[in-house]
Amino acid sequence: MFTKIYNWSSSWTGTIIIVLTIIFFIAQAFVIPSGSMKNTLLIGDMLFVKKYTYGIPTPRIPWLEVKVLPDFNDNGHLIEGPRPKRGDIVVFRYPKNDSIHYVKRAVATGGDIIALSDKKLLLHPKEGNEFVKANYPKENIVQIGDKLWVINPYKIKHPGIHNDDTVVNNGYNPSQLFDMMPILVPEDETFMMGDNRDHSNDSRFWGTVPYKYIVGTPWFVYFSWDENKEVRWDRVLKSVESIEENTDMKNIKIQHQEGIY
Repeated sequence: MFTKIYNWSSSWTGTIIIVLTIIFFIAQAFVIPSGSMKNTLLIGDMLFVKKYTYGIPTPRIPWLEVKVLPDFNDNGHLIEGPRPKRGDIVVFRYPKNDSIHYVKRAVATGGDIIALSDKKLLLHPKEGNEFVKANYPKENIVQIGDKLWVINPYKIKHPGIHNDDTVVNNGYNPSQLFDMMPILVPEDETFMMGDNRDHSNDSRFWGTVPYKYIVGTPWFVYFSWDENKEVRWDRVLKSVESIEENTDMKNIKIQHQEGIY
């Protein structure tokens, strides 16, 4: 039996089926194409996406983006799973063109209220004021009306999140970077933002991401090189959590990229 299995897996048919099974249900390679997640994820990071974190997405043939099976559950997933949590880095399909993959951080989930004031992210979690008091430091909380809001709730735990001081509200830059009226995130949807806050094309511009477009979360970086094709060995075979924990973000020179991407 083992000989037959080995011979089958060594054949072209067996190899293709095994590879597609892994890509469909377990992991898929993904290359960071832009700097919207600097300095957490960098241009040239090559990572595996864990595809079963939020359920099993409806399988598609890689590169061709052709669905192998129908969307039986009408939610983009063959097997439904948990939804993204606040602070997760999520790989998802761009809602305006689902053949394109984006990677951003989930900053608000269904039922949360989110706003921007002078670049500061304000979050009122759906759990309410008592939840805010119990889970966030007093110096990060502000009261507006009858609601308690958390100011920049993710910057302490995720030091790669930053703003570009050269991007100012002078009328030439998009107004969405600076201020946004409070938005109630619809149920089963997620508000996404890039860690490179002033150089990220995200939910501030095109809205929240429904669960049907969620693909997975970064697993680990299997290879990384910079624009000069020099290998960044300190990032190879590291999880995103490990990179965040072991990198001194304060001493990294951030090279902002012009424009929204």
